[in-house]
Amino acid sequence: MNENLDFLDFLAASPSAPHAAREVERRLDFQALDATAAWELSPGGYVLRQGGAIIAFWIPEEVDSTSGFRIIGAHTDSPGFVLKPQPERRGAGWPQAGVEVYGGPILRSWFDRELCLAGEVVLADGSSTLVRTEPVLRIPNLAIHLDRAPEVNRQTHVQPILTVEETSVMEVVAQAAEVAPEDIFGHWLMLADAQPGRLSGDLLAAGRLDNLTSVYAGLRALQGAVASGEESQDIWVLAAFDHEEVGSASTRGAAGPLLGSVLERIADSCGLSTAPMFARSTMVSADAAHAVHPNYPEKHDSEHHPLLNHGPVTKINANQRYASNPATVAMWRRCCAAAGVPTQVFAGNNAVPCGSTIGPISATRLGIDTVDVGVPLLSMHSAREVCGAQDMVWFREALEAYLINS
Repeated sequence: MNENLDFLDFLAASPSAPHAAREVERRLDFQALDATAAWELSPGGYVLRQGGAIIAFWIPEEVDSTSGFRIIGAHTDSPGFVLKPQPERRGAGWPQAGVEVYGGPILRSWFDRELCLAGEVVLADGSSTLVRTEPVLRIPNLAIHLDRAPEVNRQTHVQPILTVEETSVMEVVAQAAEVAPEDIFGHWLMLADAQPGRLSGDLLAAGRLDNLTSVYAGLRALQGAVASGEESQDIWVLAAFDHEEVGSASTRGAAGPLLGSVLERIADSCGLSTAPMFARSTMVSADAAHAVHPNYPEKHDSEHHPLLNHGPVTKINANQRYASNPATVAMWRRCCAAAGVPTQVFAGNNAVPCGSTIGPISATRLGIDTVDVGVPLLSMHSAREVCGAQDMVWFREALEAYLINS
């Protein structure tokens, strides 16, 4: 199997966070858990999916008082645009879809693209279904002749037009869901670029690389660790959260109770105390990193220039925007050495604001030592980002080594 082509298939199946979570569940084929029921866990694989969040874990044959958790954390959501509750609009005769900016997308990168709506709808009977429409939306640019210095207004300039006449937004959604419009009682739908990802030489270009690069690498690492038969006494966990791009403060985000609750229930089922288990645990917060831009090298620190296809990046910040500490950085370096994977380091330019991840949030909530790592990207938060094809392979290998060897 060509790993990067398989990643493109994963991206194609994951136009929204709920789609990505479902695709992880489908590929793992672990036993599905019900959060409202009692859990009686035995050795093997389990998965809990809630909307755009999913937690999968593998319990080894031998669990004892020395066991902890080895956690790969990531997030399924990407910046973009969410359909508003009352989305029907008209502008100068055009039918439009009313959208809200989600997170921090590079707005102009979304213009003049074939767009669809993807996500989840809740029906009158309380059931839900995943939906992806045809690419019938578009945010058109204004001709340069009419505005020589265009600026994007986040309210008035980003509302997409429908490219089909005599219909409405919700009729398009209902048709994709194969229900009547009046049967849709709620929805979470995002614009998604319909252009498929592409592997071009050593580079891979696609939407949603932040942060489906990490979700996919974590998924493949867990599959590889299970298939290897080299079980440790630790429990392996893949936690892919939603809503990271807007601060993680939700029931399905890293700031919510989801991961802590699942880990506590696992510990209880294994007859172990939670606090000592957490103290024996570690977490790899896997999220995309900033590659140095050849046209803007001054935005990086002069001694920290991550490059594409030079290995995964360890992210360090003295102000705790990343959760890496000397012990976890050393742990990650050992994992990469065991896998034969090169590594890079990112530390920010003091004059340039620094991003953050789920790492500090989960580490603060749970008290689990964490390292922040990821594959380097160009055009992060664009509708179409770029990563290194070899970096994706190396990242999966390093994460697998973390589960097996750390």
